Amino acid sequence: MILQATNIHKSFGTLNVLKGIDIAINEAEVVSIVGKSGAGKTTLLQILGTLLGADMGSISICNTAIETLNERQLAKFRNEHIGFVFQFHQLLPEFTALENVCMPALIQGKSHKQAQTRAKELLDFLNLSERMQHKPNELSGGEQQRVAVARALINNPSIIFADEPSGNLDLKHKTELHELFFTLRNNFNQTFVIVTHDESLARLSDRVIVMEDGLVVRD
Repeated sequence: MILQATNIHKSFGTLNVLKGIDIAINEAEVVSIVGKSGAGKTTLLQILGTLLGADMGSISICNTAIETLNERQLAKFRNEHIGFVFQFHQLLPEFTALENVCMPALIQGKSHKQAQTRAKELLDFLNLSERMQHKPNELSGGEQQRVAVARALINNPSIIFADEPSGNLDLKHKTELHELFFTLRNNFNQTFVIVTHDESLARLSDRVIVMEDGLVVRD
């Protein structure tokens, strides 16, 4: 088991968003989290991804108890073990695709040469070798999202969290992105936890977790 979350609670003021969530994720699983808007899906994803702290409960990722880490240790753990893919790519507009992909590796302390070698391998694998010197505004939405996937992969993360990754794409690019997730799972044993409203992606997943009003109602 790569991730275990137990009794996760989260409130914002008087609003109880998560009301006691238990989730376990196995290695090389593609898991979709679905539910209506306001169910708490994105809040849960942010907590599982260590971007947001829970009010109560415990999370273990790769046998590390997240709540025992201080801020500096948590940032290091996140950089080494976790990748993120967001709906709106979150690419830095002033940098090329290659430079965007390199950044997490440079933050980890790898040399520019090491980072660029790995980034070029990933961009080539994702059929972006001819686009790596282009800036985000010169790329299509589908290309931008593949750059974001390459960036998420560069440090060989244990798990990738994706928040509505295909929500901003047309049908063609959406299908390509969904196929890519499963290619990465099949070829590299990559684990994905994906918040999505896309029924086609949910149906393809190994497991679907359904949330309602801050609780898991079906797994």
